[in-house]
Amino acid sequence: MSAREPRFPGLVLPSPLVELSDDRLRGPGIRLYLKRDDLIHPELPGNKWRKLKYNLTVARQQGHTRLLTFGGAYSNHLRAVAAAGHFFGFETVGVVRGEEHQPLNDSLAYAVGRGMRLTYLDRTTYRRKAEPDVLAALSEEFGPCYMVPEGGGNGLGVRGCAELPAEIERGFDVICCACGTGTTLAGIAAGLTGDQRAWGLAVLKGGRFLDDELRRLQRESFDHETDNWTIDYDFPFGGYAKRTPELDAFIADFTTRHGITLDWVYEAKMMYGLFERIGSGAFAPGTTIVAVLS
Repeated sequence: MSAREPRFPGLVLPSPLVELSDDRLRGPGIRLYLKRDDLIHPELPGNKWRKLKYNLTVARQQGHTRLLTFGGAYSNHLRAVAAAGHFFGFETVGVVRGEEHQPLNDSLAYAVGRGMRLTYLDRTTYRRKAEPDVLAALSEEFGPCYMVPEGGGNGLGVRGCAELPAEIERGFDVICCACGTGTTLAGIAAGLTGDQRAWGLAVLKGGRFLDDELRRLQRESFDHETDNWTIDYDFPFGGYAKRTPELDAFIADFTTRHGITLDWVYEAKMMYGLFERIGSGAFAPGTTIVAVLS
């Protein structure tokens, strides 16, 4: 399938790998690299592109002209699908969790600006979004669509993410990423070799279901599971798309130290948790870590 991988102007692959110089790493003896997937493309950054590219290929092969997907009001995934539709000539429909609010926030306004049509499901119905009657009602309203799961969470998305580790040309022991649906971590873990391990940080409160979901995604993608991954559930900062003054202070400090402003929904939580674990001795001295920014 990779030979037919869709490409478009401005796509930067492989994404850059840069070492982070930080005094908090010297005592523990840790080397930390950032995999700058956030620089893959300004409108389709990081794991969003990796999770969508094979879905776009299959949608085109199946003759679809419209993509339909799901997300919360602050979903980066909705933004990415809207951008993909713009660049690759698909109509797009975004099914948003909860009630409509005006004016639209920046994420939804961007999606609409890229041509996405928004519709809303109350939270009770949204929890049933994968059930046949809900999908049938959406198909009746919007016509034939290629359904992209929330967050790109399917086998095709996992396969795209599994390609990431092979882009890293230097040796490493641990690779880290933020977890929303588990798709990125499922793919990264499947792409590792030897004794390398993957560490994911859940960005939503009460996300313990992610362990089972990750196993399901790996089975769907590769017909087997791996045991080389761990999910850390201790740093949700109140839940998905929630933040605290402590997290905001970390983001500001990281920007001052490194000139990189972390996304507060995903990457800031991951980096905060990672530095906390490094400081508490969770990683042995001499460990080389890669943190994926997307």
